[in-house]
Amino acid sequence: MSFITIILFFVYTWGFGYTVTKFLKNPENFLERNLMRIGIGLGVIPILGVIFGAFGISIDWRIFFALSMALPVYFLIKNTLQGKKPELKFALTKSDLTILIVLLLFGFTLFMYTTGAFKYSWFEDDDPWSHAVGVKFVAFEKKISEPQGQDLLYYIDPYPPGYDMLMGILHQTSPLLNWTMKFFNALIVSLGIIFFYFLVKRFTGNSNRALFSTFVLAAIPCYLSHFIWAHSLAMTLLIVALYCLVMIEFDMNWIYATIVVIASICVTQPTKSIKFFFLFMIYFVIKSIYLKKFQLKEFSAIFGGYFLSIFWWATRWKEMFFAGESLSGSTSSAMTENAILRLWHMIQRAFPYDGGTATRPYTFSDFFVAKSQNMINNPVGVGIVISLLVLLALVAILLSYSSMKKEKKMWIVTVSFWLIFTFLGVNSMTFHLPVGLFAFRFWMVFALPVSILASEGLWFLYGIGDNFKVPKFVILISIIVGVFFTAGIQKYAVNTAMWGPGQAFGTYEEVMGFAGIASLPENTKIFGFCPYGSIEKIIGFNQYECGWCPEVPEMQRLVMNKTADSIYSWTKQRKYEYTVIDGLCVQTFGINDTNRKLQDLISSGKFQPVQQGAGFVLLKIL
Repeated sequence: MSFITIILFFVYTWGFGYTVTKFLKNPENFLERNLMRIGIGLGVIPILGVIFGAFGISIDWRIFFALSMALPVYFLIKNTLQGKKPELKFALTKSDLTILIVLLLFGFTLFMYTTGAFKYSWFEDDDPWSHAVGVKFVAFEKKISEPQGQDLLYYIDPYPPGYDMLMGILHQTSPLLNWTMKFFNALIVSLGIIFFYFLVKRFTGNSNRALFSTFVLAAIPCYLSHFIWAHSLAMTLLIVALYCLVMIEFDMNWIYATIVVIASICVTQPTKSIKFFFLFMIYFVIKSIYLKKFQLKEFSAIFGGYFLSIFWWATRWKEMFFAGESLSGSTSSAMTENAILRLWHMIQRAFPYDGGTATRPYTFSDFFVAKSQNMINNPVGVGIVISLLVLLALVAILLSYSSMKKEKKMWIVTVSFWLIFTFLGVNSMTFHLPVGLFAFRFWMVFALPVSILASEGLWFLYGIGDNFKVPKFVILISIIVGVFFTAGIQKYAVNTAMWGPGQAFGTYEEVMGFAGIASLPENTKIFGFCPYGSIEKIIGFNQYECGWCPEVPEMQRLVMNKTADSIYSWTKQRKYEYTVIDGLCVQTFGINDTNRKLQDLISSGKFQPVQQGAGFVLLKIL
């Protein structure tokens, strides 16, 4: 564990958050003001790093540290010279007690995710291994763009680098990459619980609703897991961006904070930024309709954020979405009907209704019944009690809409449309929609409106309880217990279970063999003898392999035709200390050729076996 990196994480995020919000109208509550600064600061780092990359500035933790602390230190020195004491006024209020309960939910969530993540030494499934190479690239090369003509990093260039860049900055001061990615991914997901409370409180104007909604989000199975991928950061930043968007109502200067956070979402995960655009626009349109005025501030903030992300997407969007496609051939300079149809067909090909490795048609049971065995990357399911609360909320909205105040109508209708949009997104394959945006990844977004509307269902029950003189606390405790047993327990079971290491490993002995290299000094140079997947495993277990160096995959391609002497010379020249022959060699070259090459290396006297098992051999380069 790297305590210094944990401290630095909060220094970076709070410092950048302070810098962005210093000249805005901030919340009066001390805890809200400073906790949301962490979220807003988290939303500064990805887009700032992309801007650095565009201008060739090094992605170095010391630069981020200096910039994050520049304004806070300046005002600290200025106020000290002027004899002013730092503003540390803090008096415990009823609102603060509510926030403390939220912090307990955050702590429990972090405990759950870290317990699961560290239950085994490997990364789960496949995505984290690829992210690990990108993280190592940023940490060591201190840049986010691959050299011209190279395409060796799956989650760096043209894939937006925000997530790997953040982890790479943290890895620069935390030598164990495996621990760094596991812990900070869990921390980022868990921080979303805190930020969600403040979003719902500002959005609905009711801290009690916000607290219950936050409890539901913490318990609902389909809201993220501790799986390591860019969606973890994107979802947390969505909550922060919506908070900033709502805060524009209180001070138009919150436009700037909103722009920054939305831009960071766009340079963190590509398809999430498309989904989130619709959520932002629903908020904008509904607010404009109810206030009978075009909401220019919100409109500017939304489109300003997407425009700012041009620092990354200006030269890369075609590579990500429409490779090989063209809109040329139009008979006029204006978009003709033919061109529009071609664009529509391009979108359908880029985003098919059944797209996504885990996308499938979902049934009533998938929503209503939470299960203790679930998907790793994005669990599905809501749970019986939460589902009933949402159904009650929809009934309550239909029955009482006409008597609602305009302020409530705005947020309740906005959340209802969020629910409809995300429900359709989840069910693109179920309903065979014209397009889809990776339906299985919609579950985590779907959880947000579900959690907010669950509070409306609870308030509806309060009203029924009043008619029968049932105390509110009896209803509340009953619902909390019901949510816990029909959703919370199942979520905890999934997130603390043993998860497998992915399809790249052929045998358990191979997994344990790679796990054994973690006992070597961190960042020991190890040459993965066979295809690129070996590099991911080496880096994922805290060691070093230059997965982005073009000569490495070239050598892996030709290695079976090389003599032991030439392999020895090549590895020694590049200061490798070990080489690994694993199951991928057998898959690529066949078991006979692999064994023949292994014996050739050993008999040369220049490679010594130090660890051996089924599907794994670690050789020391003498």
